[in-house]
Amino acid sequence: MKDSARRRDHRFYIGVTLFLIATVVVGFWQSYFGTLLTGGIARPMVMHLHGAVFTGWMVLLLVQVGLAASGRVGMHRRVGNFGIWYGVLVWMMGVVATFAAPVLHVSAGEWTLDQAAGFLIFPIGDMILFAGFFGAAVAYRNKPDMHKRWMLAATVALAFAAVARLNLPLHWFALLWLSPMFASMTYELIARGRVHKVDAGATVIMAIAFPRIFLERSESWIAVGRVLLQPFL
Repeated sequence: MKDSARRRDHRFYIGVTLFLIATVVVGFWQSYFGTLLTGGIARPMVMHLHGAVFTGWMVLLLVQVGLAASGRVGMHRRVGNFGIWYGVLVWMMGVVATFAAPVLHVSAGEWTLDQAAGFLIFPIGDMILFAGFFGAAVAYRNKPDMHKRWMLAATVALAFAAVARLNLPLHWFALLWLSPMFASMTYELIARGRVHKVDAGATVIMAIAFPRIFLERSESWIAVGRVLLQPFL
């Protein structure tokens, strides 16, 4: 790859990373970041830990993209070794929050059990997508062309929760959530005349996963959700 093309790639990934960070900040501003700064939020420590770990993932992603863009490949790889374990921590804390958040809402009398059971379809889907994409990124860490795209997909999967909090109409919700993937495919098409198979495959998988939102009020899913929550109530 020519230096000019490499620089364009780096600029693109820095831009899309900043866009994802902005999406997360805006999405969680009202429910978390904004009130956290003003001291008006009272949450159990487990949720603060989850928020810190998730925020750390976004910072780590920006650092890694910046290291790659500046040509510090050796440092990028060393930080990446730490990133593998940090990604596992992100997933573990995501699983904890998946069950802790609805249980806390039920205990506080804010949600009914059925509301909590229905909600589970969202974070469970997020964790499945993240695990698959992040696992692929680790498996292909020695193939930068594929690794960076799987990492992008893993982070987009996590951004579902932030976009959901914007309360957009469904078509805008889907478009905003998948917009980094659409941007990546468009960039590839313009720059190289083709769409990378990782971008295309990950986007299709996420598009297939998106309609899970319609299961939130499904009696069949709610029954499953009740069973999953029961040990924690």
